[in-house]
Amino acid sequence: MTKLLITDDAAFMRMTLKKMVTDAGYEVVAEAENGQKAVELFDEHRPDLVTMDITMPEMNGIEALEKIKAIDPKAKVLMCSAMGQQNMVVDAIQKGAIDFIVKPFDEHRIKEALEKAISR
Repeated sequence: MTKLLITDDAAFMRMTLKKMVTDAGYEVVAEAENGQKAVELFDEHRPDLVTMDITMPEMNGIEALEKIKAIDPKAKVLMCSAMGQQNMVVDAIQKGAIDFIVKPFDEHRIKEALEKAISR
C-alpha cells in the first residue's frame, strides 16, 4: 500500500484530503500542520508521497520541499495550492515537485495526480 504524508496548516483540508486518499486505497502515515513538521515526519516515516501546501506558517511548502529533497533527492512531493499562486507553483516544480493540485480539492483530480506521481 502506498504511504502518504499530508501537509496543510488547515486541519479541515488535511481531514478532507485524508478521506479522499484513504477512500482511493492509500495509507496516510502522518499529517503535518507546517513545513518544519513535514520535514521531520518525512525523515521519520519516509512516505512514498508527500502532499504539500504552499502557504503555511513557520516554514512554507517550497522551503519544506527543498529540505525534503535534500534528505532524499528521489522524494515525490505533490504541491497543493490555492488559485492565484501560479508563480509559487512554477517555483515548486522547478525545485523538484512532481505535480500540483488546486484547492478546493477535486476527488477525481486528486486520484489522477496520485496515480501519476506513484507511477513515476
